[in-house]
Amino acid sequence: MADDNKKEVQTPSSDKPSKPLHPAYSVTTLDGTKVTYTSWVKLFRLHGVAYQVLDHIDETPPPAETNPEFQSWKELDALVLQWILSTVSDNLLPRVMDNTTTTRHAWLKLEKIYLSNKKARAGALETKFFNLTLAACSSLDNYCERLKDLVNQLEDVDHSVTEERLVLHLVRGLSAKFDTTASLINANNADWDLARSMLEDEVIRQEARQKTSQSVLVATTPQQNSQTQPPLHPSTGYNQQTPQQPYYNRPRGRGRGRGRENRGRGSGRGTPNPSLG
Repeated sequence: MADDNKKEVQTPSSDKPSKPLHPAYSVTTLDGTKVTYTSWVKLFRLHGVAYQVLDHIDETPPPAETNPEFQSWKELDALVLQWILSTVSDNLLPRVMDNTTTTRHAWLKLEKIYLSNKKARAGALETKFFNLTLAACSSLDNYCERLKDLVNQLEDVDHSVTEERLVLHLVRGLSAKFDTTASLINANNADWDLARSMLEDEVIRQEARQKTSQSVLVATTPQQNSQTQPPLHPSTGYNQQTPQQPYYNRPRGRGRGRGRENRGRGSGRGTPNPSLG
């Protein structure tokens, strides 16, 4: 009986609680959307905080190799390094992978690639920013996104663009059909978000007006054609709205009609009057 009780309290090895899995292992890769370096850094840092791996990309030193936690840290660091390699573009991948052993090494390499030679890069970005207009973009959204991306890249090289300057350039690069909205943006000293919302509302209004104009044009065109070109009668081939006179009832030419009338009048005057004797 004692042996039976002893068996009941024993816990099989398969039922022992396992070590909790680190949250980072539940994620494979980051979003692969191509963004600017600044945006990518912000996204990756947020990801690192959420999954408790920020110490792999900042200046936190790794544990010593003699530390029992070193092996688990090394495995986790390899996973975070895979995140980085999975989110960089194909042309950057060989440069980042070259002689890279840890996440921190890859992080510093990307920083060097994007932030080196700041003055030359700032000059090139300033030129792109100044010359960009709505006409060079596929849409208003594309225009706003490209402006914002250039501002973020300028911030990377220590050339910040104020929001006021960004809005002024946004207005300057618009086409003539946005003149009224541009004046309202300047008059209200709108910030970036408000200015973009006002322009988006104007795009919606213009598109609605264009659709209304097209609908009216489609509705009036058949009626105009029916007035200018009335249908023909299926048997006679004449216009159904204007009945055709028979050939013998049609008026003759002006010259021939007058000639016959004159001949009739002449013969009448030449006939003697029987009452005059």
